[in-house]
Amino acid sequence: MPGAPSAPSAREALLRLGDYWLTVARRTWRATAVSSFLSPLFYVLAMGVVLGGFIEADPSELEGATTYLAFLAPGLVAGHAMQTAVGETTYPVFGMFKWNRVYDAMLATPLTPTDVVRAHLSYVVVRVLVACAVFDLVLAPFGVYGTWWGPFAALAAQVLTGGAFAVWTYGFSCRVHSDAAFGVLFRIGVFPLFLFSGAFFPVANLGDVGAAIARLTPLWHGVNLSRMFSIATGPGDPDWALAALNAVVLLALSALGWRWARTGLERRVAA
Repeated sequence: MPGAPSAPSAREALLRLGDYWLTVARRTWRATAVSSFLSPLFYVLAMGVVLGGFIEADPSELEGATTYLAFLAPGLVAGHAMQTAVGETTYPVFGMFKWNRVYDAMLATPLTPTDVVRAHLSYVVVRVLVACAVFDLVLAPFGVYGTWWGPFAALAAQVLTGGAFAVWTYGFSCRVHSDAAFGVLFRIGVFPLFLFSGAFFPVANLGDVGAAIARLTPLWHGVNLSRMFSIATGPGDPDWALAALNAVVLLALSALGWRWARTGLERRVAA
């Protein structure tokens, strides 16, 4: 009688599950095209180009940005990275073990929960990368970027932001028992962060206490990092010490969140 199949390596498991997620992407990209690309573009045109044309402010009041569009766009893309990551790790994750039971099928094979989490989060990061890259490409003709490397550095910051939110939201989705929890998450978490983390106006406008609270949020670090790289005019322009702090915070959150996500699925399937 043949023995049980051996467990695949991490690389083999990622490649095997990659086929599944590639199929998902091929079948669903049309449904996400509007929310991922067109809606944010129209929002930038309305807020940054049309409304921004009526706003005149000194660059010192816009954290170094020469126009309101240059101030708004990088933060908006970072916020879009957060929203994309959260959207891909709430209902889609919950449905995998609650409604369509895809995780049950995956884990009936020699794949481990860690393999499943790694593959799913890799897919989410790629989704964030593609959505933000297209967004950044569309913004290029509007004179938002000060250097040739600015869009690439900003894109890295945006993907890092999305990844930090993806791991924590994934772990949260594995621990809740009703999809009603996601409505609460969006209302008291995602939307306030999007509005008050410096994407639309400098957090200094919130006052000393409000600004201090805003700077403690993960999204502020992503928005600030994205904006600094976007509007930089040369290698010596960004505040590299602050940029390093922003990056370290996001990396630390991602590392801690990875454990939260992995243990979340392990406990869910063991229950």
